[in-house]
Amino acid sequence: MKNKLSKEFLALLRCPVCKSKLQKTGKVLKCQNASCARKFPVLDGIPVLINEQNSLFKIVDFTRRSAAAFAHEQSSVKNALKKIIPSISSNYPAANNYRMVAESVLQISSHPKILVIGGSILGEGMNLLLQNELLQILETDVSFGERTALICDAHDLPFDNDAFDGVIAQAVLEHVIDPPRCVSEMHRVLKNGGIVYAETPFMQQVHMGSHDFTRYTELGHRRLFRHFSEIKRGAAGGPGMALAWSYRYFLLSFTSNKNLRIFIKVFTNFTSFFLKYFDKVLNKKQGVYDAASGYYFLGRKSDNPIPDKILLSAYRGNL
Repeated sequence: MKNKLSKEFLALLRCPVCKSKLQKTGKVLKCQNASCARKFPVLDGIPVLINEQNSLFKIVDFTRRSAAAFAHEQSSVKNALKKIIPSISSNYPAANNYRMVAESVLQISSHPKILVIGGSILGEGMNLLLQNELLQILETDVSFGERTALICDAHDLPFDNDAFDGVIAQAVLEHVIDPPRCVSEMHRVLKNGGIVYAETPFMQQVHMGSHDFTRYTELGHRRLFRHFSEIKRGAAGGPGMALAWSYRYFLLSFTSNKNLRIFIKVFTNFTSFFLKYFDKVLNKKQGVYDAASGYYFLGRKSDNPIPDKILLSAYRGNL
């Protein structure tokens, strides 16, 4: 079922190029700045607000449904197989972290607005947010998906300043060209004291082909969010998950044959899925800060960035 953009969220939309107000005329949103005056299509009720000057994507990618606008939608056969084949991935902290997100934004507003970047599919643990009727959630992406309400690029978020109480970017920042710019945009659209939650990989192999760019150590991830005060940070997927992925990609590196690669993926899932259960213990150990598959950060918007010298003292690993 497709998400719909509510009138309340529609009022927050701005031109992704100049941040001026937009006016809807039929199936088009037009920038009200005369020197800009750009037009953006609304496709099946989903606005496409892309600044083509700064994005890997073009508006035509979406109007033509071309391959460049990659889709997350999967066939019913793949979805059925996912229920049978054990997963090698884990994210044990996600559910509790999203509880903390909900609690934190409800301290800001009685009906907080949350922006989800990369939300064409439901993220791990996010059910807890959707079940809370007090939360107003806008799910966006650069692809059409079952949950996409708005097409936009995180490098130029098409919203007014101070528009949201919370922003979520789960497994997103590795797929953008310029993560610091995207985090700066998150900071801009958040209200004073607004909440950010992000999960980003560290020890993971390429998992979205040409749209996979960046990895962060735990301390590097904290620096990325240096303009936010810390509420909580730690490992998402742990060393067990990292080992399972390495095992899979070690075997995949031997062949380019499509059918054999499918077999390897299934084989490695059945022979290494148990490794992720070690993370229930390892995620509590000090060594996880040097060896996790990925890290999360939960923070609050701040106007006082952490100096790098102070940041170094935040290292929590074993080395």
